[in-house]
Amino acid sequence: MGSDGQTIHEITSISGVGFGFLALIVGVHRSWITRQEAIDRANLMLRSLGAVKRFHGAFPHFVHSSGGKTIPFAKFDDGGDLVETALLVQALICAREFFDEPTSTEMDLRRSVTDIVEAVEWNWFTQGKPGPLYWHWSPRFGWAKNLPIAGWNEALVTYVLAAGSAAHAINPVSYHSGWARDGEIRNDARYLGVRLPLGEPYGGPLFLSQYSFCTLDPRGLGDAYCSDYLEQVHAHSLINYRYCSTRYAPEDGWGLSACDGPKGYAVNSPTDDHGIIATTAALSSMPFLPVRSIRAAVRFLQWRGGALRGRFGLMDSFQPSTGWVSKTHLAIDQGPVVAM
Repeated sequence: MGSDGQTIHEITSISGVGFGFLALIVGVHRSWITRQEAIDRANLMLRSLGAVKRFHGAFPHFVHSSGGKTIPFAKFDDGGDLVETALLVQALICAREFFDEPTSTEMDLRRSVTDIVEAVEWNWFTQGKPGPLYWHWSPRFGWAKNLPIAGWNEALVTYVLAAGSAAHAINPVSYHSGWARDGEIRNDARYLGVRLPLGEPYGGPLFLSQYSFCTLDPRGLGDAYCSDYLEQVHAHSLINYRYCSTRYAPEDGWGLSACDGPKGYAVNSPTDDHGIIATTAALSSMPFLPVRSIRAAVRFLQWRGGALRGRFGLMDSFQPSTGWVSKTHLAIDQGPVVAM
């Protein structure tokens, strides 16, 4: 449904397209599809992206699947969404590296990716000030949304890409005042016996530790606020697992994140638990908690005789207490499962 209340069926999220590119790479690597099938699909997707109106190089959050017209996400949000753009760009860079053969189709793919990547004006999204990156800009409403991209959240890769841009790099102060909030990103408290270096109590929904790390390797990645981001994402995942182990029956599996719910899209976490398990949460924790993730996958597949199995894999979410099961597959949830 659009921001004006009108129902829209042909809707595409730009971050979901990014996860789609990652899925193509994995599909080729796992021999699920041929390299040529992936290239043909990727070039089709790139042509569609080329028709989408951008805002200082940034894509909107939602577009019409046919034609690429912007769909407003919310009030004051009918322009560029820098985090959605980053989640697309991270995947495009991976595709450019993976499809590296000197054929005309792969060379076309790399050129199209480069055109998109180099057009993003990351530093423009600091509002021209030595401060944080801002999430949104609209040609109609300007900076009215006024939402700084501040960690701990899913947007670390936004700052990494902005810092590494050849033509539109941000100043280091943007990272420290934006992502790290001048040190306020630190936590260092213990939850359920686990020390959490960064972020809100109990870590928040699990997608915060997943979206950026579909491409960023946390091993050895550190800064002045966290010496090893692997410790952060592992701690976040383990806290979520331990919380669910006390709240839900073993046969229900585990995992709280943002997902579909009985009353629509909902954000779930240990501090805001609506009784909804997101299958993506446990499965996208595979690099961090492999044994527990595999165990959850088996339980999801077996749950109530296969009630979670759908046309495109496991359904998005379910509510064990009522037996409610989502009827949807969301790209931003399915994609990280494949990538992770």
